[in-house]
Amino acid sequence: MSDVTRQLCRHAANLDYAALPAEVRGRARVLLLDLLGNIVCAAHEAESSPSLFAAVESLGLGRGSATVAGVGGGYAPPAAALLNGALGHSLDFDDTHAAASLHPGATVIPAALAACEMVGGDGGRLLGAIVAGYEIACRIGLAVGAKTHYQRGFHPSATVGVFAAATAAGQLFGLDAEGLENALGIAGSQAAGSMQFMANGAWNKRFHVGAAAMNGLLAASLAREGFKGASAAIEGPAGFLAAYAPAPEPAAALTGLGRGFKILDVALKPYPACRLAHAAIDAVVELKREQGFAATEVTALEIGMSRLGIDICGAPEAAKRHPASFVEGQFSMHFLAAVALRQGSLSWRDYCRHYGDGETMALCQRITVVPDTEVEADYPERLSGRVRLTLGDRRLERKVDLPRGEPENFLDAVEVRRKFEGLVSQHLGPAAGALYHAVMKLDADDDVADLLALLAV
Repeated sequence: MSDVTRQLCRHAANLDYAALPAEVRGRARVLLLDLLGNIVCAAHEAESSPSLFAAVESLGLGRGSATVAGVGGGYAPPAAALLNGALGHSLDFDDTHAAASLHPGATVIPAALAACEMVGGDGGRLLGAIVAGYEIACRIGLAVGAKTHYQRGFHPSATVGVFAAATAAGQLFGLDAEGLENALGIAGSQAAGSMQFMANGAWNKRFHVGAAAMNGLLAASLAREGFKGASAAIEGPAGFLAAYAPAPEPAAALTGLGRGFKILDVALKPYPACRLAHAAIDAVVELKREQGFAATEVTALEIGMSRLGIDICGAPEAAKRHPASFVEGQFSMHFLAAVALRQGSLSWRDYCRHYGDGETMALCQRITVVPDTEVEADYPERLSGRVRLTLGDRRLERKVDLPRGEPENFLDAVEVRRKFEGLVSQHLGPAAGALYHAVMKLDADDDVADLLALLAV
């Protein structure tokens, strides 16, 4: 299919905040709030953060006027995009799009924030650019085909994210459709992200997304200054789909274009863990709440997942039963289920409490992960999961079709605020409440600088 890039860019260039439905504006605010909460918490608590900040300083990028959430101003715009993106993805608690199997917010929002500060944009321009970026992320993600893209070893949040980041930044720079085409053409040469981080629980995954945000901002900045980018960056014979996807579906990028908004298809995570594990966690939490059993009563737990879910969160089983780092814990179905069995919930700070804990590790040995044909058939449209729990001579089973946080099962306003405050309160203090209200009321005439001032610690 020809003209995919051109049609996407024309659509993004013409998105106008004033014409967005109230539901879309509201969802953009919620997703902005959620990512800011992730960034603030990770800046102070993620184990990879000190090295990120140190590297930025050593490169001379720690001097400027752009803001890093939870830290404040004083960074060059590319560094702010890099840091906000990497921090926003460090907890694995950021938003997701099920069918495209990616995290759109952690690339789009950091690039948009940096560009907004560069041009002095208002709240409406920021939110409009965020909506445009999400639209491009989800559509290109659907076209590349998550399952086969993963099988080829790519991390779609990063490979796709650079195009979305370029779109969001370009929209704030006022690029027209041709300018956005140039930006995406430049971004296409920077699409990167390998799943090899899974081999040793490396921090690459966090950096992937930050780099995509930074490179998207760079691509849009070059296009803004007249730099010429490759045409047909998505669908060309050496473009993104041909080079990165064994079975692309270019038409999926354009299906329904202009009718509805992909940002409404994005989920908010209730747990800081791989999204493929959430349905099973939900099932464990529900059964524990309903039945009131103790983790010590659990004889065995069998978890049914899709093949991709097993590849990422369930195998090799010996390693998944003994996670050797926080990253490995985030991608261990055994560890995540064990924590949920013990306390009926899962939060970011639970990793510190349970990592290496003897009782939790012993419980991991009683958990197995197996292929489930119904769960496989659900993927990628639904990220379902099944658990079969043995409590002595009792057997309990639960299949969750739609994990909490999916658009059809979205977190309510109380849950959204509870998650946000749980992430930021101990770092922002009284400013946490002010930041919440500033984001949730953000509109066309609001000064984004006032909002960003609340993010300094």
